[in-house]
Amino acid sequence: MTKLVVRSRADSPELKKAACSIEQAAWNDLGYLNYTRAHYELYGTLLDEYADYQLCLVDEERGYPVAAANCVPVACKGPDELPPEGWDWLVEQAEVSRRKGSVNMLGALAISVPAIYRSKGYARLMIRELVKLAARKGLDGVIAPVRPSAKVRHPWVSIDDYITWTDGYGRPYDPWLRSHLSSGGKLVKPCERSMVVDEHLCFWENWSRQRFDHSGPHQIDGALAPVAIDVERQSGRYEEPNVWVAYSSAGA
Repeated sequence: MTKLVVRSRADSPELKKAACSIEQAAWNDLGYLNYTRAHYELYGTLLDEYADYQLCLVDEERGYPVAAANCVPVACKGPDELPPEGWDWLVEQAEVSRRKGSVNMLGALAISVPAIYRSKGYARLMIRELVKLAARKGLDGVIAPVRPSAKVRHPWVSIDDYITWTDGYGRPYDPWLRSHLSSGGKLVKPCERSMVVDEHLCFWENWSRQRFDHSGPHQIDGALAPVAIDVERQSGRYEEPNVWVAYSSAGA
């Protein structure tokens, strides 16, 4: 039987390298999200600064991680005061909090599981590990701008409407949101501008392998909402909607 243990990137350079490879593989098809300002200016530096916060689920027999979870400590007034911005705000707020030296919450940024290890419960296990980490660090809880996985099939539906959908059992329609809520999370509200990518038209044509000859909203593979294309300005703006979910570390 496979023995799984949780370690951090700080344990060894080899583990850090393997965790980076897992994250890259899991998010490769959505590489355009790397071009939010917060991502390319701050994300990598913060992960290095807080290496002991970056968790890896390691298969002891193979000595290789099968899942990774990235997070940062932040100062936050409380889940009810979270902004309409999400992932980008969390990264920027973590940098502000680092400089001020005051934090009270753990901000979850990503849980990455390679395709060959999915459907084994590893992602849900990593959610629980983040809550435990918050408790160990003396933080009040976890806030997460959750990327609803099934919304990719409904890009034209607003996030406000989408989160009201339920399955036949009255649970959230979205499977990743269901996982969070069943793990003890509380759905707070949408963050409509969680990740914002504002780039030249050529950037979007290269990523989407489409040619945009008229302005307006356009769907691209993997996006949760349309990209707003402006042909006259030769630009495109993508505002990814996520959902704020909060956890308390009490009793973790």
